[in-house]
Amino acid sequence: MKSKGLCITFLLPGPGHIPVGGLKVAYEYANGLSRLGHAVVVVHPASLYIDTPLKRKPRLMAGYIYRGMTGKYRPNSWFPLDSSVRMRWTPSLAARYVPDADVVIATAWQTAEWASQYPASKGRQFSLIQHLETWNGHLDRMYRTWTAPLEKIVIARWLERIALDLGQKATHIPNGLDFTKFYVQTPITERDPNSVAMLFHDYDWKGSADGVRALCIVREQVPDLRATLFGVPPRPPSLPGWIHYHSCPPQDILRGIYNSVAIFVAPSWAEGWPLPPAEAMMCGAALVGTDIGGHQEYAIHEETALLSPAKDPAGLAVNLKRLIDDPELRLRIARAGNAFIQQFTWDRAVRSMEQLLTSHLSDRDIATTKSPSSALR
Repeated sequence: MKSKGLCITFLLPGPGHIPVGGLKVAYEYANGLSRLGHAVVVVHPASLYIDTPLKRKPRLMAGYIYRGMTGKYRPNSWFPLDSSVRMRWTPSLAARYVPDADVVIATAWQTAEWASQYPASKGRQFSLIQHLETWNGHLDRMYRTWTAPLEKIVIARWLERIALDLGQKATHIPNGLDFTKFYVQTPITERDPNSVAMLFHDYDWKGSADGVRALCIVREQVPDLRATLFGVPPRPPSLPGWIHYHSCPPQDILRGIYNSVAIFVAPSWAEGWPLPPAEAMMCGAALVGTDIGGHQEYAIHEETALLSPAKDPAGLAVNLKRLIDDPELRLRIARAGNAFIQQFTWDRAVRSMEQLLTSHLSDRDIATTKSPSSALR
């Protein structure tokens, strides 16, 4: 069955022109599965919701035409997709725009809503659940996709517990990490103990305001604290002038940021399986974060990180100050975190995904779908 290769379709929740962690995970799987000999198509819709109001459709169609002509739905500026992975830019995720396949994988609740209505020719239906997506509204619809007849794949144990509470079975496959892009360049012992980095995000639940507040609390006690933030938005006007900021840094610059600091602060209120704290650990930074499900996949309090409750800037500040004041503790946390994070390889994740997909398909299932070449036309 593996030698034949599967036809696999990924449904993304929109264009991929800006860096987004959930999109990156899908692209990594697309690359990895393609390298294993499977025929992979990634579908990007201009219109995401299954019930998009009619009045919004002209604007969405204009965006569809523009991005289709310019290719600006692709992740070319921030993620290298293999040439063997086929990309589709479609008006929506209606079945007529999606190729026939052996497997179709939804990557957000809105895409799962579409997939649950597809005919069997589109493939066995899976849902790659990367978060409890409460920020878009429509909570009833979001929860219905958790109980829809799709095979559930979760990236974190806390999401698996939600599935169980809803009476659903889910397969836990933690994210992978690319150790060719993020690694220790500057020895951990040679870093300025007063240097800190953090991701900035516009969403409230990312906790950026809490993180900045924690940094300000610590700077009152450590005047030479050096903080570097990075994110997709332009520099926020409210950011204190002493904090350095990088907007959309390329991966080599981001790796340099991680390697230039002793500590990384992760202040989110909720996360699926966040990549930036893990990337910082890969580069040798000690992690100070919130005690939430996503962080707990690799952050063990007092072992691989120092954790405090979410929405508590003072708690973050206390742990940040502990690491600044105690070099031995910081070095122990940084080394243990770097060692622990090594287990999360993309090879492991992709192989686990491939095994799961093939185990749910019989030879008859695959024989009744189109061949990889014809499904990509």
